[in-house]
Amino acid sequence: MPNPIHLRAATADDVPTIFALIQALADYEKLAHAVTGTPEALHEHLFGQRRYAEVVLAETAGTVAGLALFFYNYSTFLTKPGIYLEDLFVLPAYRKLGIGKALLLYLAQRAIAEGCGRLEWSVLDWNAPAIAFYEKMGATVLPDWRICRVTGEALTLMAGTAMSSKADNA
Repeated sequence: MPNPIHLRAATADDVPTIFALIQALADYEKLAHAVTGTPEALHEHLFGQRRYAEVVLAETAGTVAGLALFFYNYSTFLTKPGIYLEDLFVLPAYRKLGIGKALLLYLAQRAIAEGCGRLEWSVLDWNAPAIAFYEKMGATVLPDWRICRVTGEALTLMAGTAMSSKADNA
């Protein structure tokens, strides 16, 4: 009989484990170079005065095997809040045990209980196993939507442009 899966809200003491899982996810996605954050910043954003995201951890046999990091967004068309799943990750040794499914079902149940209109996330187009899993779970992979992102220097430049436009209009 397989070990049961236990889901729980992360605590501040879990930050090193969460950060290690984030690094493992980045390695899996071939994006280790993109991890520029720190455990200290993660702690502040998850457990500080203003909390930007939440984490649910999945444990089996007394070991943290996966996580779901999420936050709330808003659908203007539905005029309802939603849950955006930023990261769902299960360590390779614990895949195919139902952990990813348990985490997704938890978030779906939470979305319904909280009156959310949708649960959504992104998936890399090359990650065929994840796409197949999500479709099996009932998700629709939207072919005609693209993510737009502004980070780093481009974000600073954009903000500077906005600031100079405000000054010009004053």
